[in-house]
Amino acid sequence: MGNIRPTKEALLLNRELNKAGILTELEHWDGHKHVDIYVPTGKLYIEIDGEQHYTSVTQISSDFRRDHYSELEGYRTFRIPAFVVEKKLKSITKAILEVLSFEM
Repeated sequence: MGNIRPTKEALLLNRELNKAGILTELEHWDGHKHVDIYVPTGKLYIEIDGEQHYTSVTQISSDFRRDHYSELEGYRTFRIPAFVVEKKLKSITKAILEVLSFEM
């Protein structure tokens, strides 16, 4: 495994979650794949997706498999388009915090 670099959107969202008191891990390796942001306390994977995740048949199929195996291991995956993170960072952070408070 090479050194995977987080995207600017992952860095932005991760910083906001950390500022809100949520412990996270960037580019978490789950034994099968890298996850953009991992929230251990909520068993939550956050994937920030570029356009190919919505336009490439191969990528969509891969994402279905990835999410399915994560779910089998007890992890939920929240997928967010990168452009939404750029435009709605504070709102996304607030929504994730609220969901985590209900789930924990």
